[in-house]
Amino acid sequence: MGAEVAAVVVTYNSERHVGALLDSLPAAFGDVPYVTVVVDNGSTDGTLALLRGRGDCTVVESVNDGYGAGMNRAVRHAPETSAVLVLNPDVELDAEAVPRMLKVLRRPGVGVVVPRTREEDGSLSPTLRRTPTVARAGGLSFTGLPMLAERIDDPREYRTERTVDWAVGAIWLVDRACYDELGGFDESYFLYSEETDFALRAWDRGWASVYTPEAGGMHVGGASGTSHATHTMQMLNRVRLIRRRRGTGAAWLYYGATLLVELRRGLLGHRASWPTLRALLRPSLRPPVLGASDAVLPR
Repeated sequence: MGAEVAAVVVTYNSERHVGALLDSLPAAFGDVPYVTVVVDNGSTDGTLALLRGRGDCTVVESVNDGYGAGMNRAVRHAPETSAVLVLNPDVELDAEAVPRMLKVLRRPGVGVVVPRTREEDGSLSPTLRRTPTVARAGGLSFTGLPMLAERIDDPREYRTERTVDWAVGAIWLVDRACYDELGGFDESYFLYSEETDFALRAWDRGWASVYTPEAGGMHVGGASGTSHATHTMQMLNRVRLIRRRRGTGAAWLYYGATLLVELRRGLLGHRASWPTLRALLRPSLRPPVLGASDAVLPR
């Protein structure tokens, strides 16, 4: 019997975590036949040696041309399957997670399924999100007001199955027809916002993203490290996403709101906000991997 699901992973200096992920997959898939493809984006630690020593995955070596590009490359190296399981290297899946997610994915019009995810300490990881808007640029989740909060923090929202605008892409089961229709992930984002873009484009074409609490997993988060550059990419890509979906006027408003947010964060001691603020104001300081030009507003 051929594989029904292709599990795809992109690693970058993931030696500490990817082994635990791969170890969790047999129980997570249960009786569902699958293959695993891991694309390594130029790790400099022991990730490749660890992967080469295992016999449960296909390893593809690559330069680091971004997360979306790595995922697309992994799918290209996988056999044709009805679904693609997108996984961060720092997650672990619960037993029978995949069959439970597949049950939801098989419904008409469902393009992406995400499970209930927990932190390392067992607490709920708030992975569900609302569509980015100018009003939500401030990250005011603590208000509890949907108009001002992109992240959904209320634990009650995680108790039952629901359709969502998008969700953090650490554990995603994607219908292959949906993936193909969208042409995979938009590689121009390099890192951050590619899953937001994918889910929103899927919705535009009639594919829903559905959260199910019946399947679970654990996400360490930040296992490949964070830096001033990654924070800058996160902020710039959000402005870029708004521009592409809502136009230049909305993007300028979002850009202005982002400047104020980063200034506030910097004054409150968030050190990564200062280089991000400088990069927002001076395009020459932006990460080259974003294809930045001399335009203030990222395209």
